[in-house]
Amino acid sequence: MTRAGKIDIKSLRLEELQEKLGELGEPKYRAGQIADWLHKQRVTSFDEMTDLPQSLRAELARQFSFDKIDIVRVLGSKDSTQKFLFRLPDGNLIESVLIPASPALYGKKSDRRTICISTQVGCAYGCKFCASGLEGFSRNLRANEIVDQIIAVERASGEKIDNIVFMGMGEPFANFENLTRAIRIINSPWGLGIGARHITVSTSGLAPQIRKLADEPTQVRLAVSLHGATDEVRDRIMPINRRYNIDMLLSACDYYTSRKKQRLTFEYILIAGVNDSDEQAHLLAKHARRLSAKVNLIPYNTVDGLPWSRPSRNRQENFLSILRAAGIAATLRREKGHDIEAACGQLRLQTNREERRQITA
Repeated sequence: MTRAGKIDIKSLRLEELQEKLGELGEPKYRAGQIADWLHKQRVTSFDEMTDLPQSLRAELARQFSFDKIDIVRVLGSKDSTQKFLFRLPDGNLIESVLIPASPALYGKKSDRRTICISTQVGCAYGCKFCASGLEGFSRNLRANEIVDQIIAVERASGEKIDNIVFMGMGEPFANFENLTRAIRIINSPWGLGIGARHITVSTSGLAPQIRKLADEPTQVRLAVSLHGATDEVRDRIMPINRRYNIDMLLSACDYYTSRKKQRLTFEYILIAGVNDSDEQAHLLAKHARRLSAKVNLIPYNTVDGLPWSRPSRNRQENFLSILRAAGIAATLRREKGHDIEAACGQLRLQTNREERRQITA
């Protein structure tokens, strides 16, 4: 729910709009008109829906809210990774990151634009290396707040976004209902119209929800934030592993790959002296081979107040070479966002602390 108990109209699926309009005695085609105004024309008020009768616009305004999110800060430049900090109507802060697939060269634009979006304010899962949960968990994002991140970044950047990654603040599977509702809006022709194969959901390892996603009809991609090839390592840095250990997680991944056509990806943040050993690389290769999974290696982005650091370039390359020698499709993410502290939750954390200092000064 939103202000005064109203639901934001941008959270509704097309069939829900049709049902509501039927209750109001309006023809169903009005739902298509409203969806077009919301997701194609991207208006910011009911008054702008000029092909609707004034009486209907007034009734919609009485029954639904029309919230927006405001950009507070932007870090980075338009030809490289950019981080966006948003303030929600209730004052909470969330982040999104816009990432070009490859740097702009010789005056040409990057060939693809990916946005990493948030699904929660904060995070309750407490991964030891992550800034998102350092100030705790506040609430789940509503579907409209998830989708609005994409629209706001497109408007601010002037770029068309091709790929969506649910890998920002929060654990997407802990907000499953709003996640799947947002995916429907993003994917549908009446919504943003972004293909399911260009949508990736990342999880820290909620095994039951992996199985649940496998049973969903949309063919979205799955990325598992593994970050450790043994229970010993994962227990140290990812508390979720004590509930769903590696055996349970891999079993859920087996089920997912049996139901979906897309190739699974293991996300693996390389942390010096924690999970970057040759042994971890060989075991990771074993897990990836079992699932025919790709591996995306990510050198750790340092977070102020946390003790972790990224391995040397030689250690990163050695880890990668072990995976590739084992026949695993593996990539090593190069510098994208380290200079602007683009890891999840860092900008929100910094801004919250600055605002508290101003209040107490």
